[in-house]
Amino acid sequence: MRPITLDELYDLGRAAYDEIWDTAKAYGRDPKLYLHWTAGHYGTKFDDYHINIDKDGNLYASTDNLADILAHTWRRNSGAIGIALDCCVDATSEDLGPEPPTAAQIEAMAQAVWKLCDALDLTIDKERVMTHGEAADNEDGLYTHDAYGPKNTCERWDLEYLGTDESPSFNPWATDGKRGGDVLRGKANWYRENAPH
Repeated sequence: MRPITLDELYDLGRAAYDEIWDTAKAYGRDPKLYLHWTAGHYGTKFDDYHINIDKDGNLYASTDNLADILAHTWRRNSGAIGIALDCCVDATSEDLGPEPPTAAQIEAMAQAVWKLCDALDLTIDKERVMTHGEAADNEDGLYTHDAYGPKNTCERWDLEYLGTDESPSFNPWATDGKRGGDVLRGKANWYRENAPH
């Protein structure tokens, strides 16, 4: 696991561009970014994810090849990149526990999405960028497995809510933009439009 900057993340995305796109096209779709939390402590990183983000918003790469197929999202790992916040030990749908996502983590994840989507020429939308909870419920219309997300068995519901004013509570049926994935994609699109390139 090594620390990287946003610019280095972009470069890793560009370096893996052809391999990621070729793999995704073999499945008849665009590449995907899947957004997670580790359900661990702030300082604990896992190599199931291509990128881990610590409580201060620092990025760590578990591999130098973002096209590597890792074990981040069940039956959805090919042609996909997994990004995780190191947080949410003991989280429940009522309480994100003693180590919830920090503001720095949320912003860093949105920035990582922006950089990777720029590197891979991807639109930032739910079809291409999903939380693990959204992917678990097949919200992109790809039915690679039985639904196991927050609208069903709730086995995985990563980032369904962020515990912030923008995304205060668990409500997987919300249509008001307050679900965690909606907030993260909105922030990533804001960075794409407004941050210096």
